[in-house]
Amino acid sequence: MTSFFRKAAWMLLASPLVLASCQKEDDDNTLEGPVPVSDFTVSLNTSQFPIVATFTSTSKDAFLFQWNFGDTPVRGSGPVVTHTYKRPGPVTATLTTAGPGGTGNVASKEFDIPTACGNNGFAVLTACATSGATTWTISDQPRAIVKLAANGTEISASGVLPACQLDDQFSFTSVYTFSYDAGASTFANGACGDALSLNADFVYKVNGSLGQIILQNKRSFIGLPDSVVNKTYDIVEASATRLRLQGTNPDGTKTIVTYAPQLSALDRAKRLLTGGSSRTWVLDNTQEKTIVVGPSDADPTSYFGGGAAGSLPGCQADDEFTFSDAGVYTYNAKAETLVAGAGCGAPLSGTSAFTFGGATGAGIAQFELARPTSFIGVTDANNRIYRILAITEQTMLLRVGPPTGGVVHTMKLRVK
Repeated sequence: MTSFFRKAAWMLLASPLVLASCQKEDDDNTLEGPVPVSDFTVSLNTSQFPIVATFTSTSKDAFLFQWNFGDTPVRGSGPVVTHTYKRPGPVTATLTTAGPGGTGNVASKEFDIPTACGNNGFAVLTACATSGATTWTISDQPRAIVKLAANGTEISASGVLPACQLDDQFSFTSVYTFSYDAGASTFANGACGDALSLNADFVYKVNGSLGQIILQNKRSFIGLPDSVVNKTYDIVEASATRLRLQGTNPDGTKTIVTYAPQLSALDRAKRLLTGGSSRTWVLDNTQEKTIVVGPSDADPTSYFGGGAAGSLPGCQADDEFTFSDAGVYTYNAKAETLVAGAGCGAPLSGTSAFTFGGATGAGIAQFELARPTSFIGVTDANNRIYRILAITEQTMLLRVGPPTGGVVHTMKLRVK
């Protein structure tokens, strides 16, 4: 008989059409007992996000429980259940019960799920006030990675990081998901190796002034693939332009990594050109074919295929080209300038404003020098529009001249 009662109650719970108690029958297969009265309490854990709610049934005369959490098709069962809410706002949860007397009434409660966006660390991390998702890269500035002893004494600080670290992307969303895009490879154990891109949910814990990030996938990491204790990262600084995370290593040392918002290809090219403030470049005379000349982008070398490494004249090889983030270009010729067709002559040092934008033709960006007599590398360039074909922290491939119907000079430069 008890088995029959339970099966009948489950059928009642499963049917959206039967929510009242069943009328008793006179045969042996009747449902006997009081009709359940559904009720419950809700407790929210607000010490961390996403919010975990605990639902506790206080229903009378019930032995079966079906929960609707109000934000997902997933249902819960049992007298005490938990549910994780990833989105803030009002929500209505319901409980339907069944017992010896049939299906009870449906109890509903409306309550608010709080947001983590009021915490500055989370707001910056996820851009939850705007898009609700943001991507960070490890800073390209020196000291992006600093290692501290357990007592806080600095042990080491990084210089310029390898390209396979600088292209890593770490994305966070306001619904508590994290993704890591390594690009072609991940820097681990002192070298660029196989890509280790991994995704995870994360918990944001309100600890300290800015909070903590706790990754839920034990294989995931932020910044460095080293094992961070409990996959927990303290947010030690958070602003629109900089994020700093600190993790504790198994040996008790700490590592602080500085991140910058992911830049567009155009913004990144300008950042690399100027170093974020000011950066000086020189023609890379250590490379062969430092300068090549051709009629177009499709044929950039047929007029001059370039010389051997070290073949540039001294008065050209020592030239310095400095670009500032304020849009000012400075040419320092040192003692002399190589003038096309005339050889080394009087220095033509000077400054010029420049405008930066997308490339017309091949290239990821271009800039135009404003002063009519200004130039970079060669004095006989076809125009003053220089296209950046490729650029890293240390090298740049620059082309001047129209994509078609003229002369293009392509130059290899390096950071001084």
